[in-house]
Amino acid sequence: MHPLTDTDDTPPMNRTPHLVTAAAFAAAGVLSIGTAILAAITIENRSVDAVEQALEQEGLGWAEVSADGLQLFLDGTAPDEASAFRALSRASAIVDADRIVNHLEIAVADTTTAPRFSLDMLRNGDGIQLIGLVPLTTGRDTVVESISGVTEGVEVMDMVETADYPAPATWQAAMDYGLQALRELPRSKVTVFADRVEIEAVSESAEQRAEFIETLEAARPDGVEVVLDISAPRPVLTPFALRLVRDEDGTRMETCSADTPEAAERIIAAAQAAGVEGEIDCTVGLGVPTPRWAAAVEQAIGTLAQLETGTLTFSDADVTLTGSEGMSQDRFDQLVGELDAELPAVFSLTGILPETQSPTSAGLSRFVAQLDPDTGVSLRGRLPQGAVGRSVQAFAVATFGRDRTDMATRAVSDLPEGWSVRTMAGLRALSALHEGQLILEADTLNLSGTTGDPDLASVLARQLADELGPAADFQLDVRYDEALDPIASLPTAEECVAQIQAVQEETKIVFDPGSVEINEAAGEILDRIAEILPNCMHVRMEIGGHTDSQGREEMNLNLSQSRADAVLNGLLARGVLVSNLTAQGYGESQPIASNETEEGRELNRRIEFRLLAAGAEDADGEEAGDGEDAPEASEEYEFEIRPQPRPDSITEAAEAAEEEE
Repeated sequence: MHPLTDTDDTPPMNRTPHLVTAAAFAAAGVLSIGTAILAAITIENRSVDAVEQALEQEGLGWAEVSADGLQLFLDGTAPDEASAFRALSRASAIVDADRIVNHLEIAVADTTTAPRFSLDMLRNGDGIQLIGLVPLTTGRDTVVESISGVTEGVEVMDMVETADYPAPATWQAAMDYGLQALRELPRSKVTVFADRVEIEAVSESAEQRAEFIETLEAARPDGVEVVLDISAPRPVLTPFALRLVRDEDGTRMETCSADTPEAAERIIAAAQAAGVEGEIDCTVGLGVPTPRWAAAVEQAIGTLAQLETGTLTFSDADVTLTGSEGMSQDRFDQLVGELDAELPAVFSLTGILPETQSPTSAGLSRFVAQLDPDTGVSLRGRLPQGAVGRSVQAFAVATFGRDRTDMATRAVSDLPEGWSVRTMAGLRALSALHEGQLILEADTLNLSGTTGDPDLASVLARQLADELGPAADFQLDVRYDEALDPIASLPTAEECVAQIQAVQEETKIVFDPGSVEINEAAGEILDRIAEILPNCMHVRMEIGGHTDSQGREEMNLNLSQSRADAVLNGLLARGVLVSNLTAQGYGESQPIASNETEEGRELNRRIEFRLLAAGAEDADGEEAGDGEDAPEASEEYEFEIRPQPRPDSITEAAEAAEEEE
């Protein structure tokens, strides 16, 4: 063994191959790491893009997606738990659920959003039930107190809950309107929402139903939808009648009855197909002789439509078809036979074809009654001899009054059979008209005139058919005149205020300095207003007292109230019913001119009449309830006269008047 020695003569070792190898390994490592990083970044981007696209498609774009390596992060605030779960589930369908880190948060519910307030009020003979949720500011006690006028002696079931949330803008107006409806309607269900009031009620008659609807329509609050469903009991019709006439003037329905609304629609459609034009009124009532009433009427109307002129009359189950004079007897018999075969078995058909009258036979038997609204009735023509004729005269006197009956008739013995019955039936019908004429001839009865009752023509047709028999030939020409209708002829609310305003434009209601008493000049104006108000009882109005700004504000308020009360009491002293009037003092709060000039102050010292129905226009053409100083909506729907502030003494009122002047 030779010792190892290190001498300067030993040549150095060659290290180049080793360095190259090491460098190669290092480069390979760097390349692998770079490739891995690039691959990871690519996977991250693709995962983020895929998940974002999927969330957008599902409407979950509020979620933010990011990645760190293979981990995918979901951030953002979900509107609710269900949305957060949907976002997480959708992301898990794109990438492995183990890679997802859930950072989603749930939005806190907005606890300030008010619930949907509503109140159901049910009133009947057993009492009143209140069920619902109302704002705390309304309060359950307030609801009960508001209907205190109708709760005396009846049980009130109070199941009203309150919630401490702000009331919607139109809630109070809707609430006041609903309470007004409950007070007006004895049998009703009223449902109040902030923007809608639903009213279901039953009236005792068609007239009462019309009054209810008119009252509630006039008080509709602005911005609140109103649904009215007020029904009237079906009348008992005796007889159950229908009368359709075709003549040279066209085809018209004189009276119509139906057992159901559906039957009425079928009958109206058949009448229109036969040539009846305009609106057809078919009364739905009780008393139909058979469930097949509508089918029988349809078939009979179809037959009448084949006649040039004629009359179709139903009186319960008795049917009469009257043909036109001069028509072929064979053709008429054929139509009657076909109709008789089609009618249900319970109906009995009579066909009448009038014989052609000779000129010499016409006009021999004639009776005429002329009704004038001012002078009464005049009777001319022929009546039967003896006791029968005297009974007709007595009937006329009893019907129209002795002082209003002008009798100039002739008693004869050769009148047609049933003359007296037809005469009295015609006079009874004539007495129901405002003015008119009755002409009775051998085979016909003609009644014409005007009335203020839109349903009277139908009633008279049914009445005459019952008294004269279904085969009787009579003609009606009863015209409805709206000016005679005691309801339709009433002025509208706007017209009432306009009439009062016209009086005040000529001369203002003024008071003597230092006085709250009606003087002679003001009394003359109240006399004219008192003549207008009886026709405006259906209109709720406010008598508003106003002052200028001179004097203390409180004293001006008391003064204006006293003067408004004085006007109200002045109208009451003149025999005006003031249940629809309210006195309210506003002091200096509602000027209509500048208080810096005497002319302006004069204008501001005034008495105004204005409507109280929401949405209606006051005397100045502005909506009632609008304006900063206008009464609250709740005041506009109260029935009772509001308690008013009174001056502490007449001396204080006089002192305020002196300062004002």
